[in-house]
Amino acid sequence: MPSTHRADRIDARILTALSDDPRATVMAIADRTGLSRNTVQARLGKLDDAGALRSFERRIDPSVLGYPLQAYVLTNVTQRKLDRVGAALDAIPEVLEVHGLSGVADLLVHVAAKDADDLYRIAGDILNIKGVKRTTTALVMREMVDYRVSPLLDKAFE
Repeated sequence: MPSTHRADRIDARILTALSDDPRATVMAIADRTGLSRNTVQARLGKLDDAGALRSFERRIDPSVLGYPLQAYVLTNVTQRKLDRVGAALDAIPEVLEVHGLSGVADLLVHVAAKDADDLYRIAGDILNIKGVKRTTTALVMREMVDYRVSPLLDKAFE
């Protein structure tokens, strides 16, 4: 769910420092940005409370856990069963994230797998969910642009 918080220039400075060094302490961010420790602490608290900061999990590469293969499963569902399908997808450990879409598919399901046979099993698990009508699986061959927000931070407050 998107955050309702709207960052300002001070937030952007803090977020840029945090993006450059995710393990930075509040004091280190304060030193780098020229802001007081209390300002940084308060701003980070507000950003966190507003859901503007994502979890640490986004930084973990599934391949280090034995899941080197990633794929996207475009999924068409019966609309009135969408919540039930979402709950069932949440119960599959290999499902990394799910996005609701408009257009040719209803859901974009990002999965991690150990190998091709494991991906086949996972795709079958998704297809077996009550309410799922059809799936199309696309294997990730190479990551071209890693998840990033820094260019948005730079552009937002030019």
